Amino acid sequence: MAYRVFTLPVHDPGAAETELNGFLASHRVLSIDRRFVEEGERSFWTFCVDFVDARRGSSSASAAGGTWKRDRTDYREVLNAEDFAVFAKLREIRKAIAQAEGVPVYTIFTNEQLAQIVQARATSKSALEQVVGVGDGRVGKYGERILEWLRQQWGGKESDAASKPAF
Repeated sequence: MAYRVFTLPVHDPGAAETELNGFLASHRVLSIDRRFVEEGERSFWTFCVDFVDARRGSSSASAAGGTWKRDRTDYREVLNAEDFAVFAKLREIRKAIAQAEGVPVYTIFTNEQLAQIVQARATSKSALEQVVGVGDGRVGKYGERILEWLRQQWGGKESDAASKPAF
């Protein structure tokens, strides 16, 4: 794993934005930490990208093309037994939500996002927002159903919203 930091000025992101997008498209990204730094006219976004460095042999990148192929992750190997049980239940909840809405399961949360949610022991909307690719839309639409079940599992703070089943 390796890290790369990008800075995008708010008033003229231009080339920096193009460089960031090109990098993200050509690397296997594990996580992104983003922060806004407010300095008046010099305000900027900074992104710390955690990625698999193909040069170190940490991915299935082809030497000729420099592209990578996503390997299937066996979450039984990544997560401990207790976390895997929570992950498996979250997949069931996700499937029920997807069937009810008539959408593919990955539009709710990907397996990787579910694993990150479990590993982070997320019990709040702000914790969900820290997961790569999970924004306000997903959190607003699906977050509370997932979080309610997670709070029950981990004994977290109950939601202020009215209680409703997770599926």
